[in-house]
Amino acid sequence: MRLFSGDGTMVKALVIISSADERAIPGFMWVINAIKNGWVEDVEVILFGPAERAVAEGDELFIQWIKKLAEMGRTPTACRRIAEVEGFVGPLEKYTKVEYVGRIIAERLEEGYVPMTF
Repeated sequence: MRLFSGDGTMVKALVIISSADERAIPGFMWVINAIKNGWVEDVEVILFGPAERAVAEGDELFIQWIKKLAEMGRTPTACRRIAEVEGFVGPLEKYTKVEYVGRIIAERLEEGYVPMTF
């Protein structure tokens, strides 16, 4: 199965994971399966707020999913502004790209990415 937009092009997905509990797991699962099964043309993952804090604090459940993504050649992006304000840029950089994501989100939406939030 592949997902196509109304104009016949394959869908691109922007998955934003902000939950720091079990609600984030379906997001990670969907991303892994979408990449593995070629459901969409591209998938980008952004960690935001509580989810990036969980990674910075070493939450093994989140880190396990991020390692699975890394095995598939994907690295999530975490919000630099939140990381700066809360003081965990360094720990996040071990597992993610840390960038200002407002511009990235706007660009991906302009490029036709479909936003999904978990």
